Amino acid sequence: MTPTEQIKEKIDIVDFIKGYIELRPAGKYFKANCPFHQEKTPSFIVSPDRQTWHCFGSCGEGGDIFKFLMKYENIEFYEALKILAEKAGIELKKISPVDQKQFGILYDINNSAKDFFKKKLLANSRVKKYLEERGLKDKAINEFEIGFAPQAYEELTLDLINLGYDIKDIERAGLNFKSEKGNYIDRFRGRIMFPIFNHFGKIVGFSGRIMPEYDNGETGKYINSPETAIYNKSKILYGFHKAKNFIRQENQALLVEGQMDFLMSYQDGVKNAVATSGTALTEDHLRALRRQTDNLIFSFDSDEAGLKAAERSIDLADNLDFNVKILTLQDSKDPAETVLKHPGLMVDLVKKSKPVMEFYFDRYINNKQPAGSSGKPDIGEFKKNLRIVLYKIKNLISPIERDYWIKELSLLVNIGEQVLVQEMTQLSEIKKENRTEKNLINNQLQITAPTRRDLIGERLIALTIIKDSLKNKMEEYFQYLPEKFQKIFNYCSKKEPSDDSEIARLADDLVLRSSLEIEKTDMEKIDEEFSDLLKQLRSESLKEKRNELMRAIKEAERKKDEQKLSEVLKQFDELSKLLQN
Repeated sequence: MTPTEQIKEKIDIVDFIKGYIELRPAGKYFKANCPFHQEKTPSFIVSPDRQTWHCFGSCGEGGDIFKFLMKYENIEFYEALKILAEKAGIELKKISPVDQKQFGILYDINNSAKDFFKKKLLANSRVKKYLEERGLKDKAINEFEIGFAPQAYEELTLDLINLGYDIKDIERAGLNFKSEKGNYIDRFRGRIMFPIFNHFGKIVGFSGRIMPEYDNGETGKYINSPETAIYNKSKILYGFHKAKNFIRQENQALLVEGQMDFLMSYQDGVKNAVATSGTALTEDHLRALRRQTDNLIFSFDSDEAGLKAAERSIDLADNLDFNVKILTLQDSKDPAETVLKHPGLMVDLVKKSKPVMEFYFDRYINNKQPAGSSGKPDIGEFKKNLRIVLYKIKNLISPIERDYWIKELSLLVNIGEQVLVQEMTQLSEIKKENRTEKNLINNQLQITAPTRRDLIGERLIALTIIKDSLKNKMEEYFQYLPEKFQKIFNYCSKKEPSDDSEIARLADDLVLRSSLEIEKTDMEKIDEEFSDLLKQLRSESLKEKRNELMRAIKEAERKKDEQKLSEVLKQFDELSKLLQN
């Protein structure tokens, strides 16, 4: 009997899920409101006989005890296996060598890399001085195990090999990559290293900030580990493993953008903070927070990009029925700068966070009333901004909140409440009609909408028409073209006639459009664009293949075909390596 089967035999799924959500009897089953989406009528069903669960609501999720724990806690299979094995009293040494090789070794490698980076930081006074200048103190540096990656091509790789790790596993962990010449290069070089911990406190990846003296503008200021078998950036919130207890105690969480924003806020006394680490906020992030609190405070950069990110995050959180506030910074672009300029101020700013609608009033009404050429307010611009705010009010779940903010808006713009409500109602109807029309159009377009690979293929063929010498290079990547564009390329290259009138028409259109572009094309840059597009084409093709393998993995899991699962996982792993590189 496998460890997973032993665990399922020893842990009753009903008792286990009751530890997370309230289950109520429903005949021989149990039901609850689904924890994975918002609903008023229970659609989440647990079957004691089959030891499975399924949501018959909008999310349609389902599975066994492992799937529930993985989804609820935002963790990967290997972590769930270890947690449940411990709960079931099954010794970890009985976990299969395949699982250990697939997952466990990656945790070990990341932990060893963290130790390497910490040693390098201790030995580099310039880096320590830089962190000190940024305001980061030794206590925070030590608590979050910050390190430094030297400006060397293979120092980390050699160190890990000397510790006994396989070069292929180091690559799978995302810590190095294979160059075109076939040698392995450290992914992080000349960077401050922030270990990324999962929600249980294990290192799953890294984020590296380039040191100023190594920043030549050709690489990103921050780079993160690629996604691996243990790291999924859409699920991990930086600092959550430390902050979750403080979030529960304070019954609110402060969301910031970057690692330095989090570290400086945490250091300044705001310990209920988490960071999205340079990625967009996701529903998985919010579900992790939801288990600790319903109350969120957003603090994003004060530039336009930060404000737009704040709006997207607010809308996402509102859809999941969070109570959201906005933290306004004083003469600073982000929390890290605020703490550096005004130590001790963050705690007070958090207390003074304003309701979201006040943020929208400031963004669209108070700060945006441009004057027309006559000096009078531009009624068109004013109406557009007012409608944006009315949409925001309309989307509030609580009727009491909607009524309150209509009253506040009425006082602010000096327009009667009834007029505002009428405008909001009309906008809702217009939006509904537009959405219906848009859905009809989208349904029609879905059949023929080009994929990204289609668009790349079309442009590549156009470039071969403009510059004939590129055709030979195109042949090397011919297999990655979508089938339709393989036929178009062959037709355009005079390699084979086509009985397909549609292919002939598309090819002729492409030739005509390309001939119009010749005069406007920079022939010196055409090779560079062509090479870049070839790489993108291969990457998109591999991604599509990876999606096919993911579907095959799910099918093998559903059928419990262990041999097939092992084969497909191996293919998936090899394909993921190609994509990482």
